[in-house]
Amino acid sequence: MSARVDVRKTYKLYIGGAFPRSESGRSYEVLAAPSGRRSSPRFLANAALGSRKDARDAVVAARKAQPGWAGATAYNRGQVLYRVAEVMEGRRAQLVQDVRDSEGLTVARADAVVSAAVDRWVWYAGWADKYPQVLGGLNPVAGPYFDISAPEPTGVVAVLAPQASSLLGLVSVVAPVVVSGNACVVLASRERPLPAIDLAECLATSDVPGGVVNVITGDTAEVAPWLASHRDVNAIDLTGAADAEGVVWGDLELAAAENLKRVLRPGGSGAEAVEPDFDATPDLTRLSAFLETKTVWHPKGR
Repeated sequence: MSARVDVRKTYKLYIGGAFPRSESGRSYEVLAAPSGRRSSPRFLANAALGSRKDARDAVVAARKAQPGWAGATAYNRGQVLYRVAEVMEGRRAQLVQDVRDSEGLTVARADAVVSAAVDRWVWYAGWADKYPQVLGGLNPVAGPYFDISAPEPTGVVAVLAPQASSLLGLVSVVAPVVVSGNACVVLASRERPLPAIDLAECLATSDVPGGVVNVITGDTAEVAPWLASHRDVNAIDLTGAADAEGVVWGDLELAAAENLKRVLRPGGSGAEAVEPDFDATPDLTRLSAFLETKTVWHPKGR
């Protein structure tokens, strides 16, 4: 029997529910993190090196998908996101392997990270029909009318994924954005993009509408400024800028101010910026960061 030829996987972008190559035609080598006795880099794959044109295409896809996603019922969004967790659980072996290779973890630790990522996705999915009651409410007023505050999605959110926590951190920044009806453009970890592509494949084979989550792999320092300055992006999460090489915080925040984007960043800035502890218990801070509050007055008669 003749030896088989390996069928190598081609890692691409995830934009608008499809997996295109970068319009630039560029790619870069992804190497395994050092682990155990092996300290020399080990080749894992070639990943697409996204460009500013890819970022613009992703924003267009997100803008197109966002109104329909926000218009879905909270119950429906929760069910759709729970389906993503089901697909992640079904792809556990691949997720564990890619997390292990990307972060240099033992099998047991990588398995624990995947379990935590799936559980966190379920946790946020469960808030889909609950956060309005917690973050909104009926305001007391001195008059014959109701005054109601209700949270609504911001719109299109750019997310710089954590550089170190390639799956748990990724889920921790993406899930709270989309559960409330936002659409997002995610710039994956440059050195550890494979778990982000795995998540994109889970999204593609679940019920999440194309364009709600878009994943770009590549150089954070190259693409992030274009997302920060894009006038059709309503908010940006700068978490992944904490450990990204070549990223100038002041420039990103200045660019974001051009259209008054909401900006979420980890503790500190510049050289003192640090990624959050994603092993910690999650809360509603990230979910509420990309919500707007609409207040409605309605007469109630006498």
